[in-house]
Amino acid sequence: MKYIDEYRDKNLVLQLAENIRQISTKNVSLMEVCGGHTMSIHKFGIPALLPPTIKLHSGPGCPVCVSSNKFIDQSVAYSRLNNVIITTYGDLIRVPGSTSTLDKEKANGSDIRIVYSILDALKIAKENKDKKVIFLGIGFETTAPGSAVGILNAAEQNISNFYLYSSHKIMPPAMAALIDEGVKIDGYIAPGHVSTITGSGIYTDIAEKYGLCCVISGFEPVDMMKSIYMLVKQFETNSPKVEIEYKRAVKPEGNIKAQKIMNEVFELRDDWWRGLGVLPKSGLKIRKKYSNFDAENKIEVEVEPTFEHKGCICGEILKGLKNPKDCKLFCKACTPNNPVGACMVSNEGACHAYYRYNRE
Repeated sequence: MKYIDEYRDKNLVLQLAENIRQISTKNVSLMEVCGGHTMSIHKFGIPALLPPTIKLHSGPGCPVCVSSNKFIDQSVAYSRLNNVIITTYGDLIRVPGSTSTLDKEKANGSDIRIVYSILDALKIAKENKDKKVIFLGIGFETTAPGSAVGILNAAEQNISNFYLYSSHKIMPPAMAALIDEGVKIDGYIAPGHVSTITGSGIYTDIAEKYGLCCVISGFEPVDMMKSIYMLVKQFETNSPKVEIEYKRAVKPEGNIKAQKIMNEVFELRDDWWRGLGVLPKSGLKIRKKYSNFDAENKIEVEVEPTFEHKGCICGEILKGLKNPKDCKLFCKACTPNNPVGACMVSNEGACHAYYRYNRE
């Protein structure tokens, strides 16, 4: 298939649904760990096409959602400095910190600008040499190479007033942590965009060490249904392995050039995940070689005490233990226009997806 309408072909989707029903005899719990998959699953009504033996759970695949309140609080503190310009992707600006958001700080006069890439932030730095320009680096292996390119460009062009505040993370430690914690998962719908960079090898330990089925999926209805079929088939035949459904974008080796750039600039560190706490070697820190561009290293700021919001169950939702409808704040105190928790902010958040497509 070559065209988008083929991946949304109703007859193909219904045939895959029938194929799944024919082979599914055991109860199986599948988790997607990509916010794009979460949105696709609910947008296209995938759960309604599946037999009752199959349960789908949303995992920690939304980068905005898993970032800590401390990251938001420190970003807010940076924005309050007189000589600082904050540059960020749009989703992050509305994520609640302990007492404020970047959106509120912007309304109060802080210089906070939404950009579409780190290269936009570099341009702002070159145009405002009397200011310190901080780019808030967020996301998994998908966006980390772009941040790395930005730092390499800043070094090459000698842009000395540019800084990155990194909240970049990698996916496998979170996938393993869920299993170690005892969350009931029989198979992973593995992230598509992440895997275009990393390739399929990063999930080998999940399949071999934990005996879990893994299928890297695309985002269209046919992709999702075919991936679920492949996972159910693995589970029913007790043959866990890593397979690629999203072959039009993902190669087993991934994007070698992007991996080299990412590894040139970043190194692993322990990092905090909402719902999972601190996971060893799960975050990306700027290497000492490029520490002049590290906001944490170069810009001192006092951060207010950090706390979590009462009643918000984002952490349990991100672990697949609860769904958004279990939250007492859902569709009441917490809506996309007034998000209490991070899972309601981003288009990739489970609460946002439920609100748009599955709140009845």
